[in-house]
Amino acid sequence: MLRIFAHVLLLFCLVVPSTALAEEEPLFGPPPATLPELISSLRFDKPLNFCGEEVPLDLPDVRERFEKEFLLALWDRAQVILWLKRAGKYMPYIEEMLKENNLPDDLKYIAVIESALLPHVGSSKGAVGFWQFIRGTGRRYGLKINSERDERRNIFYSTNAAIEYLKALHKIFGSWTLTAAGYNMGESRLKSQIERQGVSDYYMLYLPLETQRYVFKIITAKMIFSDPAKYGFELNDDDLYPPEEFDRIKIKCKNSTPLSVVAEAAGCYLKEIKDLNPELRGYELSRGTHEIAVPKGSEAQFQKRYEKLISEWVAKNRKKTYVVKKGDNLNAIAKRFDVSVPALVRWNNLSLNKHIHPGKKLVIYR
Repeated sequence: MLRIFAHVLLLFCLVVPSTALAEEEPLFGPPPATLPELISSLRFDKPLNFCGEEVPLDLPDVRERFEKEFLLALWDRAQVILWLKRAGKYMPYIEEMLKENNLPDDLKYIAVIESALLPHVGSSKGAVGFWQFIRGTGRRYGLKINSERDERRNIFYSTNAAIEYLKALHKIFGSWTLTAAGYNMGESRLKSQIERQGVSDYYMLYLPLETQRYVFKIITAKMIFSDPAKYGFELNDDDLYPPEEFDRIKIKCKNSTPLSVVAEAAGCYLKEIKDLNPELRGYELSRGTHEIAVPKGSEAQFQKRYEKLISEWVAKNRKKTYVVKKGDNLNAIAKRFDVSVPALVRWNNLSLNKHIHPGKKLVIYR
């Protein structure tokens, strides 16, 4: 039987021309001819620089470190395409703010490497948002970070904070490569390494591995963004995600106000309000004055609609105060007043992990 199979296989190979097999489409990915060769992508016709500081590619170690990051990025084509598409949405704002502050345009690529231009992305170290601020540094540079707002997620607030931080770092180190390194590992740790090693050249410092790669990742993003087509990324203007268009309005809230009412007053869905204001946490605006973004064109009639809708909502949802009694629990209270436990928790800023004690006053809306 095996002998018969072998003869049949040999006959098939003789009958089918080898050219037919060679002309078969590849099983995975685009035809190789449509993409530039990776080796040729590593040949640059002019010196590379970051913020005007030349990259010493003549040093074998520097060249190897850069080429590694560059090749890894080119290989992850889906990620690069998303970088380029999101850039249409956010880069105009970052570029304008850097220009207004007389800072190098190359600094915009830090946001690409930090967050891939995603507002809600977070790290294991607690960094959040476009520029990946940890809480302490974010608050130091003016960002509000609490249970109601996290301005690290807002492109304008976070970019303004990043600009101030980058200015401060450059004042300390006097070099943009060291500024970027300090942004990644913290200024105190970088100063300590400079003093210990007696070296003030980023490329010559022995730093944490993540920081050793950091500037090369930024330069990689710069190279690809500067000429996407050269590296096989043929995107036109229609492929890019457009910048968000919005109006900014001020809302005075006498009490906690549902975002659903705000959305209805703006003539949009709650999701649109959350997307335009990624810094807002939860589903209410607390008592006080808030400035938020609403869809473009909705500002004109917003206040009139809002006042009518909030009056109707208050009339419909008049609150009751309930004093917790011995033996009460959230489930029993929620059932008694025909409301959900999550709503009860939200109205009173409670935690499901903590007990409620007799005498505590709870706000309940009808």
